[in-house]
Amino acid sequence: MASFLSIREAADLIAAKKLSPVELTATCLDRIAKYDGTLHSFLLVTEDRAKADAKAAEARMMAGALKGKLDGIPIAHKDIYCTAGIRTTAHSKLLEDYVPTEDSMVVKKWAEAGTVMLGKLATHEFALGGPSFDLPWPPARNPWNPDHFTAGSSSGTGASVAAGLALGGTGSDTGGSIRGPAALCGLAGIKPTYGTASRMGVFPLSFTLDHTGPLAWTVEDCALLLQGMAGYDPADPASANRPVPNYSADLGKGAKGLRIGVIRHFHEVDNPVSATTKAGIEGALDIFRKEGAEVRDVTLSSMADYNAVGWVILTTEAYAVHEPWLKSRFNDYGELFRDRLAFAAMISGADYMQAVRRRRILCDEIATAMADLDVLITASAPAEAPKIDAVPKWAMLEKPNFTMPFNVTGLPALSLCTGYGDGGLPLSMQIVGKPFQEATVFRAGHAYEKATTWRAKRPGLVG
Repeated sequence: MASFLSIREAADLIAAKKLSPVELTATCLDRIAKYDGTLHSFLLVTEDRAKADAKAAEARMMAGALKGKLDGIPIAHKDIYCTAGIRTTAHSKLLEDYVPTEDSMVVKKWAEAGTVMLGKLATHEFALGGPSFDLPWPPARNPWNPDHFTAGSSSGTGASVAAGLALGGTGSDTGGSIRGPAALCGLAGIKPTYGTASRMGVFPLSFTLDHTGPLAWTVEDCALLLQGMAGYDPADPASANRPVPNYSADLGKGAKGLRIGVIRHFHEVDNPVSATTKAGIEGALDIFRKEGAEVRDVTLSSMADYNAVGWVILTTEAYAVHEPWLKSRFNDYGELFRDRLAFAAMISGADYMQAVRRRRILCDEIATAMADLDVLITASAPAEAPKIDAVPKWAMLEKPNFTMPFNVTGLPALSLCTGYGDGGLPLSMQIVGKPFQEATVFRAGHAYEKATTWRAKRPGLVG
């Protein structure tokens, strides 16, 4: 089925003139019409725009003038990415009718690469409050079982890509909002190094923790998508002014020679994972060892320390963004968002500065631990996806999450599928690299994917 092609597979077929971008786009639009009434992954389908983009890509294909591997690939954008002339809501009543006049930088770069824009995707409200049932649009649902959670906040991206409604999509990650949906929806999702991809034109949540990045079916697809979105942007004050490497350069090199550290206490002590999640991680480590990687345990500060720092910084900075609206339109926010942020008004400047100080210590700690390592491995979620109506309002404070430590430190972190649990839902792990070493992270993730069969299984959707 065309919509179940990987980006790399579709790109190769388009380059060989064996697949029309128009036909591929039509397949995606048909699947959206058939399945999204259940999944609610799209807030807006831009059918006319998609058909025009596909027609232009097909003309380039026929002329032998394709722009690259993303030309003609159907994608969609998380609805915190501004799109010129197209409604951008952040899944909130406060922006229900907002239409930007300019594209965000990432939207612009992907369009220039020839992608086909299918529409705008569900998110948690302003990338924090979800799953919410009191917003103008329902929350996205997990295509492996629609009664279950997608994680967030890039919920629509996770659901749409897993279901084959789009081949890839944008996400944002402040405390795990790319890697969470990748984990629960069985995808690959990369939070690149802080500053790698522009945040210009993306609604902010936390200025010093926000990252932009892609989700896709495979690690290789994430590398291709990141290639199209990375790069210096002077309009983003956090943007890193450095050359963009070839993120696919090390794919196919295998794991031989990689030095891998396992933060075992994160997923065995600090927040013990399910037996199937642990088995998936151990199975991955066995594969790496057999391929010739060196694997050893690493001890860091408690994951709770990283999470305490991250949540103080995140909520304080998010409150700074939303304070005017919280004071004037408090009840127009959904319950989860306003309750999760309201307590941030009580965090003092001293509390915030202590968190910033502790953050620097934790960054130094992890840099020292990785001095003679290439990547770190731990869980990216504790278990299979829970029921969507059973997610606690304060889940992020009840137990430390596995993704926040790498927002605090800004390191590149990839979530990928490690199989399926007793309930038939995806399991996952996380691969973390040194700053700006995404190519090495992709190398490790790709080596694991090629040694397993998980990418051959897709959700069994019922129309």
